Amino acid sequence: QVQLVESGGGLVQAGGSLRLSCAAAGSMSGINAMGWYRQAPGKQRELVATITITSGGSTNYADSVKGRFTISNDNVKNTVYLQMNALIPEDTAVYYCNARNRWDTNYWGKGTLVTISS
Repeated sequence: QVQLVESGGGLVQAGGSLRLSCAAAGSMSGINAMGWYRQAPGKQRELVATITITSGGSTNYADSVKGRFTISNDNVKNTVYLQMNALIPEDTAVYYCNARNRWDTNYWGKGTLVTISS
């Protein structure tokens, strides 16, 4: 089992920045990717960004956040970060941390709320 705990959410004005953190604990062996997803009110959960853990740290971003968000990880601390800049009201959502293992089992955190005011 893998436990994920997100932090760093909050209320910020449009144009501002936030940094989300996701601390992972438990059986991390076999985890090959981590990422962030978000779910806005009335919408489906969507991918924000992912990063591979086991090979080179390649990243993938949703088109809506490219150039504004940066995902990174610290393998020593088992922590993944999401630096969010130039925030817009459409970024308002609950942000969930995800970890996926080599058998495609997904683990989820409980989420952290990000609210962007216009």
